[in-house]
Amino acid sequence: MGYVSAASVPQPRAARADGAASPSGGRRTLASALLLGALGATVVLLASGQIWARGTAAVGGGTVDLDATGGNVTGVPTALAIVGLAALVAVFAVRGTGRLVVSGLLALSGAGAAAAAFLGASDSAALDEKAATTTGDTAATVAGLSHTVWPYVAGAGALLILIAGLLALRYGKAWPAMSGRYERDGGPRRKAAPVVDPERPEDLWKALDRGEDPTRGE
Repeated sequence: MGYVSAASVPQPRAARADGAASPSGGRRTLASALLLGALGATVVLLASGQIWARGTAAVGGGTVDLDATGGNVTGVPTALAIVGLAALVAVFAVRGTGRLVVSGLLALSGAGAAAAAFLGASDSAALDEKAATTTGDTAATVAGLSHTVWPYVAGAGALLILIAGLLALRYGKAWPAMSGRYERDGGPRRKAAPVVDPERPEDLWKALDRGEDPTRGE
């Protein structure tokens, strides 16, 4: 009886450990990053326009209600959300090291926006400034300060941008780049040669004027 060596027995291929190595894995991570990045930026922009803090200021023996939107508290989340959207689009326009840099910018935009939003959840400076303006007293501060849930909503949206950036850093190499048909090669475009109809004398004369042989190709 002959012996079959272990080397001659076909071995099953090892399963791919990296999901980005397969086309389907690359498409899934690409779709996830796009969805998370766009959704996160939208949430940050919407939440930043909402009221983040409320309070009162004493004026003439009474009180005046004051409120501050996310934009009054800090403009950082809004600015970084816009930067994140631009970076999300730019990821597909660059390759290699450029894609790595843009992906890092996307992740940093999300991290910075999240930090600013969470810090703004306990901020009172914006309402103190409004209290001083309302009362005419530069030393006036807001009373009865309270905060809404919107800073945390903005922070959650920023974390989605951060996750999109991390996905781009991890799997971006497997993602497609902008199609070459949208890129100009800078070379001159060749004009198609006019079609010469041998049954039309005017076409024959025009071909002769151009220095062409109208009988070529017959």
